[in-house]
Amino acid sequence: MNTVPKIDDLHPDGIRIEVAWGEMQVGMSVFLPCINTEEAKKQVDKIAEAKGWKLQTQARIEDERFGLRIWRVL
Repeated sequence: MNTVPKIDDLHPDGIRIEVAWGEMQVGMSVFLPCINTEEAKKQVDKIAEAKGWKLQTQARIEDERFGLRIWRVL
């Protein structure tokens, strides 16, 4: 069953990634496994701006997966 993507879902590689943004508090981080980290950062920045948040991001390899780590800093 296909579901309609939510406005704050990510899809940097064409595959939907759901993030529990409502649970993300200052100091928390999440890793997004993806290839197109530049597109992921653009999408994350747009969501952060809409929420009034400040995030830091870093492309990295974790558990042998490439992706983007996002930290909420404000």
